[in-house]
Amino acid sequence: MRPGTALRGEAVLPLPEGPVVVRPSFAALCAAEEELGPLFALVERAAEGGLTLAEMAALFWHCRTDTALSRAEMSEAVVQQGLAAVTPALKQLLSQILSGR
Repeated sequence: MRPGTALRGEAVLPLPEGPVVVRPSFAALCAAEEELGPLFALVERAAEGGLTLAEMAALFWHCRTDTALSRAEMSEAVVQQGLAAVTPALKQLLSQILSGR
């Protein structure tokens, strides 16, 4: 993780193309909520193991700080990397959504 990353509420998503920093900014979370529905419901689905791959990829997409990858490329990279590798970043994002910075 980059120095100061956790302090800014960021998480590092390890992708084959290289790490992508995701940050749950207000604008990013509003965009994610617009697409995915209420964030509390999203967190509840995740806690129950009901978060879909599409929802996870969308949340990462909206919270990304690097715009070099297209949405399709980023989604495919998440699949290539595997759920075990991206779950820590997801957990950190969801924790930030609930607790703030």
